[in-house]
Parts: sequence; C-alpha cells; structure tokens
Amino acid sequence: MELTGHNIQSRLTTDEPDPQPDDAEQNAGARDAQTAMPVWMSYLALVYLVMISAAEVLANLVNPHAGIVLYGFVLVAFLVHSAASWRYPIHRLLLTLAFAPLIRLLSMSLPLARFPLLYWYLITSVPLYAAAVVITRVLKMDRRELGFVWGKPLTQLGIGLTGLAFGVIEYLILRPEPLVESLSLGSVWLPALILVVSTGLAEELIFRAIMQRAAIGALGASGIVYVAGLFAVLHLGYKSLADFVFVFIVALFFGWAMQRTRSIVGITIAHGLTNVLLFLVMPFLV
Repeated sequence: MELTGHNIQSRLTTDEPDPQPDDAEQNAGARDAQTAMPVWMSYLALVYLVMISAAEVLANLVNPHAGIVLYGFVLVAFLVHSAASWRYPIHRLLLTLAFAPLIRLLSMSLPLARFPLLYWYLITSVPLYAAAVVITRVLKMDRRELGFVWGKPLTQLGIGLTGLAFGVIEYLILRPEPLVESLSLGSVWLPALILVVSTGLAEELIFRAIMQRAAIGALGASGIVYVAGLFAVLHLGYKSLADFVFVFIVALFFGWAMQRTRSIVGITIAHGLTNVLLFLVMPFLV
C-alpha cells in the first residue's frame, strides 16, 4: 500500500487523546450534519466516488490520457463545488477529496522516468505535503485534530506492529520486485525511511487524519467506510481483486484505529512497515 517533510516528530506530544464522545453523541452529530444540508448532497459523495473509480479504471486499464482528462475534470469539480457549498458540512469533504485526483495526476504527469522507482514516492509526496498544509489551514485543523498526539504508547505500538502481518499478506498477493538490490542494513535503511515518510505518514495524514475527519463530519460514521473505499479504489492499478479487497479491509482497520485512538502514530507505523516488508524485505525471503 503506497501512493516527506519537516520535523513531524517535534509536533508529537505525550498528551492523551481527547475524550471520545459516546455513540449517541456521534450519531447525534451525524444527524445534525445531515439535516443542516440538502439530502441530495450526501448522495453526491457517492457520485464523486463513482467518478474517481471510473477515472482510475480509465487511467490504469483503458486509456491513460482519458483517465488524466477525467481526473482533471474531477479535481476542478471538487474545488468549485466545495466553494459553492461552503455553508454546508460537505464542503469540507469535497475539498479534502481533491487529494484523490491530485495524487493520480502527480504520479502520472511528473517527469519521473529518469529516477529510480523508490524516489517516485519521495518526489510526489512533496507537493502532497504542501497541499495538506494548505487544506488543513483552510479547514482550521490543529495538530490534535490531525492525530499528532502519542496517545497510549503501548496501544500505538500494538497497532503499528500489525504492519508486519499486513506486509507479509500483501506480498503474497502481489509479489512485487524489490526496490533495493540486497537485503542489508546499508541498502535498506534509506529506502525504508523514504517509504515510511512518503507513503506511511503522507497517506495516513491525507486519508485518515484529514479526509476521514471531513467525511465523518458530512456522512457520519459511514465516512470511515467511504474513505476506505476510496483508498482501495486508488489501488486498482495493481490489477488485483484480492489486493483491492485486502486494502479495503486494512483501510477500514486504520480508519477505526484513528477514530478510536485519535492518534495517527500507530497507523503511520503500520502503514510504513507494510510497505517496507512489501517492497524491501519479503522479496528476499520468499
């Protein structure tokens, strides 16, 4: 699973996560959000998900140029529609959904062919981090809302270690070629750092910290499922139904963990470990 920045470590604190509202409060908040806007706006999120799915299929399976055009249209639609619906909770979701076409447009349009594949992740993550900074400022999201708190260390460690199992399972599904020439500390440490920062942290910041929070505000608890589905759709390029299902399940787990702990630490570690095993370790062991 993969799709970075300055000193994120300094932004982490030892604060406990905010007290979580009970189910009744969450459901009430979801109802309030939905009654504050026309009902059809909630269904519009599904329409956009279908459009992103169509663009991803076009880009990876049919005609890359057509996929780019559709992604460009969807990106503009998100930005315009978000501005037009600024009074309603869904405007936050529409703005954050712009990450999806942006990710694909960057990966398909930047001149990356001259660079090793590993560095593609690093290069594309830079504008994504920049976009994340802009969007979080527009939406006035602070570090606690984004999950930059340690929470309970043992809980975060336990969540993080699930990445070991996820990496093994996904390798058995995809069996990609290694991104390094040998399995040695000297060969692996820098690529591992790049994967953790450019995929683990970047993608969890975008999908779970920013997008999922906006989705829950607009769609209620189903926002977790919505973002997990979108995350899985963006993995259609692997052309594997098994991987699509696997990524969807893992994304649901990450979404649940983020909502439960209010911390991005554990899921970032898990996501990073998944990709380290997938691309750097398992190809030499199996």
